[in-house]
Amino acid sequence: QVQLVESGGGLVQAGGSLRLSCVTSKRILSIDRMGWYRQAPGKQRDLVATLTRGGNTNYADSVKGRFTISRENARDTLYLQMNDLKPEDTAVYYCNAYNDYRNYWGQGTQVTVSS
Repeated sequence: QVQLVESGGGLVQAGGSLRLSCVTSKRILSIDRMGWYRQAPGKQRDLVATLTRGGNTNYADSVKGRFTISRENARDTLYLQMNDLKPEDTAVYYCNAYNDYRNYWGQGTQVTVSS
């Protein structure tokens, strides 16, 4: 079982930055893969970025060059640094842990980007 607690969402103007955090209840280096997903109103939940235990990253095309996923092992915390935010980035952002063939989700944090 993995519990996830996100923080860091909020309201920001276009072109601004935010950093999301996700604290895990399990040692982050023991989790197969961590990631961030987002869901806009009326749309499906989409992948934003993932980070494997081995350190490999993957990003959605729409965020490449603007968002960076990282982790702080000592704090068992996953981050998503979001720069040059756009109105289309507005969504609820969810932290995800994939471990032992199971998915775990945080409660979500709202990110709103005004134009």
